[in-house]
Amino acid sequence: MISIVVPTLGRPSLATLLDALSGQLAELPEVELLLVDDRPDDTGELAVPGTLAAYTKVLTGRGAGPAAARNLGWREARGRWVAFLDDDVVPAPDWARRLRDDLGVADRVGGVQGAVVVPLPAGRRPTDWERATAGLAEGRWITADMAYRRAALAAVGGFDERFPRAYREDAELAHRVRLAGWDLVRGRRQVTHPVRPESRWVSLRTQRGNADDALLRRLYGRTWRTQLDLPPGRRTRHVAVTAAGVIALAGLALRAVDRSRRRRRVLGVVAGAAALGWAAGTAEFTRVRVAPGPRSPDEVSTMLATSALIPPLAVVHWVGGWWRTRTVPTGAPVTADGLATTGGGSPRSPRTPEPA
Repeated sequence: MISIVVPTLGRPSLATLLDALSGQLAELPEVELLLVDDRPDDTGELAVPGTLAAYTKVLTGRGAGPAAARNLGWREARGRWVAFLDDDVVPAPDWARRLRDDLGVADRVGGVQGAVVVPLPAGRRPTDWERATAGLAEGRWITADMAYRRAALAAVGGFDERFPRAYREDAELAHRVRLAGWDLVRGRRQVTHPVRPESRWVSLRTQRGNADDALLRRLYGRTWRTQLDLPPGRRTRHVAVTAAGVIALAGLALRAVDRSRRRRRVLGVVAGAAALGWAAGTAEFTRVRVAPGPRSPDEVSTMLATSALIPPLAVVHWVGGWWRTRTVPTGAPVTADGLATTGGGSPRSPRTPEPA
């Protein structure tokens, strides 16, 4: 049997996903569809097309995020393989048939990823948000469409629920699965991931993911990006730009209250140099984001504003994440029952309390 697990917040995209699956699941000899309703409040039942009713079971999540919702789903699953889909993807018309073919792999293979296609607008360059979404097409082992053997999930304890967002939790799971001796491969099935409408300030909200990066740094040390096959980031530059801005403001504030002409002159020079460093760093970041985009007035103004705000926000979230996870035991994924597990899935130590 193959189990398909879809955590959802009840977004309109779920109906599109279910419509795409209707009529396909009959091509699989044994299959079940587990919808994990992870909405934090009771907003009514999820609508399931009649053609899928015989295959579908709806589970009630805890509103604790996608990692916890997926853990609930695979633990309820009966299949030897568990295929995770996000609720905002659209499976291709032959997705189910190709999934069946993808899972015909050697016993050492613990997971098979599907291909993710992100359609971008024709006739103009993509915006910053559109390019960020398009990055999913190059992502490794992302659960937009990722199938795991249930045995592999059980061996490593599933997703680490200390990751509260749809960010890094899938890469971290894949790393532990490989450490446990399983291979991960790419399959031929395909889903489309449309670019959903977002506020012009979405890049500020996504900086919360820096707190999750701090957790990964705590768990895996300085080489966490290399270990998890993640691309390099800009944190060092963000820290430098933020520090320059803080020094410039502090220098100006001290200069305004200092009565010594000599010290005022020195503070003015320091503040001016720091301000130039901040301006140069912010301009470089803005250029990198504007150059590949449509360069419309609205996009350029958004990039100017957010490029000034992202570095300090990234640093604040990173520091906050570091502080909250400073006592987290390394190498201990957290399960739904509140226990940290070893690679074999046996309880090891109590869960570190969630940060307030």
